[in-house]
Order: sequence, then C-alpha cells, then structure tokens
Amino acid sequence: MSEAATGATGTTLLMAATRLLAAAGVPDAARDARRLLSHAVGVDAGRLTLVLPDPVPDAARARFDALVTRRATREPVSHLLGQRQFYGRSFAVTADVLDPRPETEVLIEVALAEPFGHVLDLGTGSGCILLTLLAEVHDARGVGVDLSPAAIEIARNNARALGLSDRGRIVLSDWTTEVEGVFDLIVANPPYIARDEMALLAPEVRDWEPHAALTDGADGLSAYRAIFAAAGPYLAETGRIAVEIGPTQAAAVSAIARRWGLDRVAVIPDLDGRNRVVLARRSGIAI
Repeated sequence: MSEAATGATGTTLLMAATRLLAAAGVPDAARDARRLLSHAVGVDAGRLTLVLPDPVPDAARARFDALVTRRATREPVSHLLGQRQFYGRSFAVTADVLDPRPETEVLIEVALAEPFGHVLDLGTGSGCILLTLLAEVHDARGVGVDLSPAAIEIARNNARALGLSDRGRIVLSDWTTEVEGVFDLIVANPPYIARDEMALLAPEVRDWEPHAALTDGADGLSAYRAIFAAAGPYLAETGRIAVEIGPTQAAAVSAIARRWGLDRVAVIPDLDGRNRVVLARRSGIAI
C-alpha cells in the first residue's frame, strides 16, 4: 500500500465500530459498520471480508472513524455515503431530500403495471420516482416538480447521472403552479406524516430528513387535498393518479380522490400487507 498503515486491521476496526454503534442505539450496527468501512477503504462491500485481515492505511482509518462518529449521532448511512439504492439504481441524496425507501417501490410497480407516455411527479425530491419510471419505460417523457431549490438541483444531477435529462424535466413549482401539459400518469409520494406522529419516528428520519418532505404539520392529509384539487386540468381523460400513503390513510385519501371526480379507486398493499398506494381515475375507466 502506498499510504502509511497503522497496526489496526479491518477486523479490529470493524469490531470496535460495531460496539460503538450498538451502544449508540443504531439498529443493525454490524451491517452499518461494514458499509462504512467498505466506503472508507474503497473496497466493494462484497470483497470487504477479503481485506479485513490487512492493516488499514492511516487515511482510510481517519475516514472510517469520522464516518462512525457521525453515524453514532444517528445520521443516516445514505447521507454519509451520499447515495441510496432504489429499484436497482443509485441516487445521490443529501439532507435536502427524502431518502428513497423500499416501500416506495410499490408505487413504481403500480405505475409500471400499465403503459404511459407522459408522467408528472409531484414533489420529486431526489427524482427517484420520476427517473426510475423513465429509465424503465424508454419512450416515456416526464416532468418532476418540487418547491425546494436544493431538491431541484439534486434531482437534476441524478437525471444527468442516469442519462435522462433529455426525457425528464425538473421544474421548481409549488405543486402544479408551473406545470404545463396533460399527463396520462401523475405520481406523488407527498408528506403524509401527521404532526403528532413526528415524535415517534426513528432519529435517522426525524432529526436528519427534511421535515417539509415528511409532514404537513397538520393531519397528514393536506398534500393529498392539494394534489387532487389541482390535478384535474393536467390529467388525461383516461389517465391515472397513483400516490403513496401512510398505512392508516387509505379511506381518507380515497375519499379525497372521489371528492374531485376520481371515483374509480383502488388501494394497493405493500409486501407487509400494509396499505401503501391509492390508485385513482375517472368513472368509466377500468382499474
């Protein structure tokens, strides 16, 4: 190795970091310690075991120690690594956008279940929903909107990294205020956590992710009221709206959709059987 190395091996550092993270209350401390060590030493996670017996270079140990210290404060691993995997692709993330989550892949599956050519993503954040749909449907085009300038920059960077800037336009907009056109698919993962539920969230979420992407500061339904109230002029006659919901919100969100003329409504569960997506369209359109 070209860098000076300490006497500490990867195994020694990994064990110490796991103990420290576990003491800090980090769930699955051993997994996170391995991911951070892999990142610090620049080795693919699948090969980390092969290098654990080796002394760790000083610079890599310093990087690892700094990462572990931050993780012990419950800063998310995705923020430490600067990226998160979603639907088989890597997306850049920061504290300015919601972390892509596995349960949101249910929304992707619902959207992909039928053809679409023009998609609108309301509250795009990192762009993971819009960009995943465009990557999966090669002839589709779409628009992602967000109220946060920081989120817009991240989504545009992700679009460039995935080679999708020519088909995915990212726009600064308060819901549909700056949107033009008609879409056969509208998707959203809006802030749906009620104000009194925020204290129950894990520290990684409550203390590090943007509150505006998590909660409306009220009953958790404000975003759905705004989305369905505004969507009409932008939704094709045979179009669909698919929104992610909290597990207890299916009846309320379905009622909001029906109030705005989308009276063909289906509720789709996630893999754990919890209600996760509301799919709505106008009467006469089969679901």
